[in-house]
Amino acid sequence: MTPTHQLLLGALAMGTLICGLIFLRLWRDSGDRFFLFFALSFLVQAVNRVALSLEPSPNEGSPLHYWIRLLAYVLILVAIADKNRAPRRPATASDLPSG
Repeated sequence: MTPTHQLLLGALAMGTLICGLIFLRLWRDSGDRFFLFFALSFLVQAVNRVALSLEPSPNEGSPLHYWIRLLAYVLILVAIADKNRAPRRPATASDLPSG
């Protein structure tokens, strides 16, 4: 791997780590799970980039890196689905059947 590739992988790892930390702070401030799922996704991607840069001959198409990236994208989909799910409201007396 050339030094340029290592530099670019390091920059990608740093960028995704910073995004993950920003989303983690947003989650801490708001308590919204949406931000937690995004933070986890970006932190998983950052760890994946670091692991990729430490390999002697990195291959982003290897099954291990593919599954890790898939996990990160599934976390984003879970965040979106969780955010769009209808909130559960508590049952009231008007919801009970009369009889």
